[in-house]
Amino acid sequence: MTGPAGGTVLFGPLSLDIYLGRDLVLPGGGVLNMAWAWRRAGFPFDLLTRIGDDRPAVFLDFLDRQGIRYSRGSIVGAGPSASIDIVIQRDRQPQMDHFVEGVWEDLRLTREEADLVAGAERFHAVLVEGVVSKVHRLGDAGELRHLTVSADFLGFRHYTVERFARTMAHVDIGFVGWPGDPDDPTIVGIRDVAFDLHRLVVVTFGSRGVLILDGRGGSEERFVPVTPVEVEGTTVGCGDAFIAAFLAALWREAGLDAAVEAGKSAGATATAWRRPLPDDAYGPGAVEGLRLADREAEEHQHEPGDRDRAADPGLPTQ
Repeated sequence: MTGPAGGTVLFGPLSLDIYLGRDLVLPGGGVLNMAWAWRRAGFPFDLLTRIGDDRPAVFLDFLDRQGIRYSRGSIVGAGPSASIDIVIQRDRQPQMDHFVEGVWEDLRLTREEADLVAGAERFHAVLVEGVVSKVHRLGDAGELRHLTVSADFLGFRHYTVERFARTMAHVDIGFVGWPGDPDDPTIVGIRDVAFDLHRLVVVTFGSRGVLILDGRGGSEERFVPVTPVEVEGTTVGCGDAFIAAFLAALWREAGLDAAVEAGKSAGATATAWRRPLPDDAYGPGAVEGLRLADREAEEHQHEPGDRDRAADPGLPTQ
C-alpha cells in the first residue's frame, strides 16, 4: 500500500455475506460497498482493512478485479473474517443479523498502516462494533487530529447519545441512517451533540428525506426532502451509496448542497439492486448463481444464526 500523501483512507471490515440455506457466500460490508462506489467514481483512496485466513480469496478476487488498492502485506490476518448472516425473505427483501467481528476483535495496525494514516488528509470509518474502539484508540492517541474524519454510525443500533458524543469528539462529519421518525427524542440528542461539538451530522430517513445538522459555523438545521422511487430491488446498500457519493462530491469541493443531491441520486439508484451492489459486480458467474438463490428463497425460509451449510468452508462461492 503506497497511497499518496494527502489522500483518503477508507477504514473498516469487509465481511462474508452468508446467505443461509444455499451455497452462496459473497464479499460484503459497508466498506466494500463504498470502495466499489468510489472506485467507479474515480475518487482516489486506500482501503485499510483486515480479512481472515479462512476464505481470503472471496475478498481478494473482488478487490483485484475491481482495481481497489489495499495493503497486500497485511490485509490477511490469523483467524476468521468478519461475517453476517443474510436471510432472503419471500418478498426478496434481506434480513441481516448475527454479525461476527472475527479478526476485528483485537485489530492492531501495522507500521505501514499507521504510516498511511499519518500521511493521509481524510479518513472515513464504518462503525460496526469492532471498529468503534479502534477509532477511539486512534483518536485518544492524537493520531486523527490532522485528518478530516468522517464516520458512518449506521442505524445507531449500538449507540446512545452519550456514546455518540464520545465518538464524535474525534469525528468531523457523522452519518446516521435513522430507522425511526424525525421527531424521535434521540434525534434531539444527536442535534445537541452536532451543535455543541461544532460538527456536521447528516441523518438520513430513507425516502422521507435528509436532515442536515451543521454546527461547523453556527447551528444550521434543515430538512431536505427526497422524491420517493419504486424499490425494484432492496434498500440494502442505499446508505453506503449515499455516503460514498456525498463525500466524493464534498471532498471535491462541490459544496454541501451538491453533496446532498449527489448522495440522494446514488441512494435512489441503489434501490434497483437486489444485493448491496449490482449482481455483475460480484464477478463472472455471479448473476446466474444469484438468480437461483432468489428463486430458492421464494420457496424456503431460514433463520439468522442457523448457518449449517453456509458455514462449510468447502461450499462453492459465487
